[in-house]
Amino acid sequence: MENTWTCSCRADLPALTTLLPSVMGVAYSVGEVDHLYTFFVQWSPNLYSKHGRRQSFLVVNKDKLAVIDSLLRNPFPENNWEIITVRKAKHSLSICSSQSTCTSDEEVDDTLPLLTQDSHILLDHHIQSLAGHLPARIQCCPWRLVYSTAEHGTSLRTLYRCTAQVERPVLLLIKDMHKQVFGAFSSDPFRVSDRCYGTGETFLFTFSPEFKMYRWSGENSYFVRGFLDSLQIGGGGGPFGLWVDADLNHGATFSCNTFHNQPLSAQQDFTIQALEVWTFH
Repeated sequence: MENTWTCSCRADLPALTTLLPSVMGVAYSVGEVDHLYTFFVQWSPNLYSKHGRRQSFLVVNKDKLAVIDSLLRNPFPENNWEIITVRKAKHSLSICSSQSTCTSDEEVDDTLPLLTQDSHILLDHHIQSLAGHLPARIQCCPWRLVYSTAEHGTSLRTLYRCTAQVERPVLLLIKDMHKQVFGAFSSDPFRVSDRCYGTGETFLFTFSPEFKMYRWSGENSYFVRGFLDSLQIGGGGGPFGLWVDADLNHGATFSCNTFHNQPLSAQQDFTIQALEVWTFH
């Protein structure tokens, strides 16, 4: 323990201010940091040598040490504070879902990511199932709504315009008229293109009737292709894994070579009730 603080407790209060919240789990004022600083110096006897003083360590008297001891024993008024995880604090600001009801903290999964807007499709169990399968680099990122038929109307051209400035992966969610939820994660934002794009991170998924996901089979690279009159995901010598039309009213889903998936909906030709595209900060 002494070796750890020998590297950290130099006479550099701004650096210590940054360090303490992450180590102690509490935010301190500058005055409290002064007291804590002296406490850690007093805590390490080897720092009181002449060698320690030459390296700008401070030696404190017992009165200041008593203040530190009091601060650490009772830092906050009784019953006015609690310890929570960062994720749970974020989730309290999240949708918790516009179509589900949060009850007690015990019933809320504190691993849910933050959604910056309400969703007309996502429920907590959808988010929980999807979050763990996203690429590691975005698993802790907040989710931001880029396009929604409820807000932007039903137009594939509008969807392309909304994703034009996006530079991160996107999540396509569809709810059909039978209230079945399914979609795709794309490593690249949707755009009109003259060839297929994307990487092996792209996958299809469905919650019809339970969560299943279909990762890249490695058989081909027909991940995503955007046309003005349709958006196609997956393919190869036959039907598409997921297809939606220019008006975002109708779609189709079939087994495809790219993902070796089963149809994502019980109705291979479906009518869209709601469609959303999310990205990750």
